[in-house]
Amino acid sequence: QKTSICYLSFPDSYSGGLGDTQFSFRLRQSGGQRTTHYEDDGEYNREAPLTLQRESAHYFGYVYFRQVKDSSMKRGYFQKSLVLVSRLPYVNLFQSLLQLIAPEYFDKLEPCLEAVCNEIDQWPPPVPGQTLNLPVMGVVIQVRIPSRVDKPGSSPVKQFNQENLLPAPLVLPSIHELDLFRCFQPVLIHIQMLWELMLLGEPIVVMAPSPTVSSEMVLALTSCLAPLRYCCDYRPYFTIHDSEFKEYTTRTQAPPNIVVGVTNPFFIKTLQHWPHILRVGELRMSGDLPKQVKVKKLAKLKTLDTKPGIYTSYKTFLHKDKTLIKRLLKGIQRKRPSEVQSALLRRHLLELTQSFIIPLEHYIASLMPLQRAITPWKNPPQIRPFRQEDFMKTLEHAGPQLTCVLKGDWLGLYRRFFKSPNFDGWYRQRHKEMTQKLEALHLEAICEANIVAWMKDKSEVEIVDLVLKLREKLVRARCQHLPVKEETLQRVGLYIETIIGSLPEDLQTVL
Repeated sequence: QKTSICYLSFPDSYSGGLGDTQFSFRLRQSGGQRTTHYEDDGEYNREAPLTLQRESAHYFGYVYFRQVKDSSMKRGYFQKSLVLVSRLPYVNLFQSLLQLIAPEYFDKLEPCLEAVCNEIDQWPPPVPGQTLNLPVMGVVIQVRIPSRVDKPGSSPVKQFNQENLLPAPLVLPSIHELDLFRCFQPVLIHIQMLWELMLLGEPIVVMAPSPTVSSEMVLALTSCLAPLRYCCDYRPYFTIHDSEFKEYTTRTQAPPNIVVGVTNPFFIKTLQHWPHILRVGELRMSGDLPKQVKVKKLAKLKTLDTKPGIYTSYKTFLHKDKTLIKRLLKGIQRKRPSEVQSALLRRHLLELTQSFIIPLEHYIASLMPLQRAITPWKNPPQIRPFRQEDFMKTLEHAGPQLTCVLKGDWLGLYRRFFKSPNFDGWYRQRHKEMTQKLEALHLEAICEANIVAWMKDKSEVEIVDLVLKLREKLVRARCQHLPVKEETLQRVGLYIETIIGSLPEDLQTVL
């Protein structure tokens, strides 16, 4: 893992650029047990938005790389990277942190890092919904940790102002949101196609001139499905030294469901067989709509002189949204700030994803058993199975056309989506949440029941069996952080004591 981190922390191709560069990567945790060091993992993940959950199988790396001429060095250059490794995808927070630490570190080296680590050790844990003041090197960074109950699309800045906290010199408007408009500027007219490819979990290679452009484009792509979680793998920056290199370049099997960002020209040759290749140039903001890349056939991918473009034979299910492009163009003409353009783009993608996902949410909610079917002394009823054809029938009256103006083959898009890891991930998550809700409702039903009346005509075996089952339920409710009130759990605990108290002494000691 250390070796992989070292390779991922430096540009993987000849980089003539002098100065400072920032980028990020994501690394699969190798072998060994995937234990978590955090007691509050379950609690944090339950309250955090799905897209910001702590990952147990991957690390994120945030890199600050400096390359300057230095005649005292053997190679004639000072080349060093400072890397922050975390399980949290807080790209803005950690990159801002590195902007404070890295320049100081390159001058003063280890003692500076030791002081910084001591300060970071004192930081409070990230609690969704809370605003935190994080002191480091004489600066206080103020951030709000997003929560699952935030209204999608609402600006974190607005939520700040309602909280009466100390004025902080460095307020980050978001811990994770990128400048989407800048990232997507060369592909704005293809945003619809890219959204579909991401929704369907298609394998995509992003070929970029630098790790910064590569990692920003990959992170922008994975964020464009919010609030839906992108459930496939993604590597914002990938090098030929990576342990998965063979797995991704082999032609004996289809490429995996992954978005991979690369900079080494060698990949043009080795990844030619991938179905979708996005080649981008340097990202520059200019006064008019930046040159838009063209969609080209994969056969046109030449080895060395590949021009920027999307190399794919994919045909979109939905039509382009011309009004969005017109609004963004007007914004460029009026010199509208990039963050406003990004907010427009983010809202468009959010509405598109919501239009697609709301019919699925409605259908899956209809599979939940009725509350009156939950009785205290029987196991909770099962959630009904998801039948794709039944869902497709609901679309005529309750499909995306109710909330989205885009025309096209929505049914075809759903059918393809059902085969993707994103559907599988969404369904598992929703099924798990519904199962937990059923468990919670069942515990509440037990609390409302008259336990003494139930015990009257029951044998000792049945009563002991009930004690064991209730205990198991109580443990599960606490371990899984089920959505149950604390008083309900306490009442179940009292019930167990009451039942045990009514049993003969020899059984009481065993229990």
